[in-house]
Amino acid sequence: MTLEGGDGVGKTTQSTLLEEWLTSQGRTVVRTREPGGTDVGNLIRDIVLHHRGEVAPRAEALLYAADRAHHVATLVKPALARGEVVIQDRYLDSSVAYQGAGRELDPGEVRELSLWASDHALPDITVLLDLAPVLARRRLDADDKPFDRLEAEREEFHVRVREHFLALAASEPGRFLVLDAARPAGELAAEIRARLEPLLAGGVGGRG
Repeated sequence: MTLEGGDGVGKTTQSTLLEEWLTSQGRTVVRTREPGGTDVGNLIRDIVLHHRGEVAPRAEALLYAADRAHHVATLVKPALARGEVVIQDRYLDSSVAYQGAGRELDPGEVRELSLWASDHALPDITVLLDLAPVLARRRLDADDKPFDRLEAEREEFHVRVREHFLALAASEPGRFLVLDAARPAGELAAEIRARLEPLLAGGVGGRG
């Protein structure tokens, strides 16, 4: 399964809570992220999020796709083949929302690039933690950490990203679980578990 949403919506918190619950149920969990789930991915992450200076939008999209291709082939698919549950912070929907809508590229082209890179692997469930950008920015400010390249973008960028995430969820209601990220973390975690339990009972290990 994957967790999506803008910066500051609480993906890390929910990933942690879900991993703890799955482990308590006797499941083997692989928790990862994009970009940066592998050694190669960490190098790409440093470029796309922390590089000083401009990265052209198309180059940025290609770098994320390169990370995805390596990540899925070397980490995600082997874990799934072993019957493990994969919890992933960001996947192709982030590229479509951030590099497509945010950078004002063609979202359809960005999606096709990501599908090709991932060999058309899609998650069983994608949890979209939705929060107004102004509220998310308050959370980021409270963390008192330097912003990365995407976090530092203007509000209109993050508005476009949020709107496209919601459009993606509306187009694939069977895959997405949309939750109001302003609600208490415990309530959100309970809804995620409720959505995941039937799949686990059916023997699905979870996809990247």
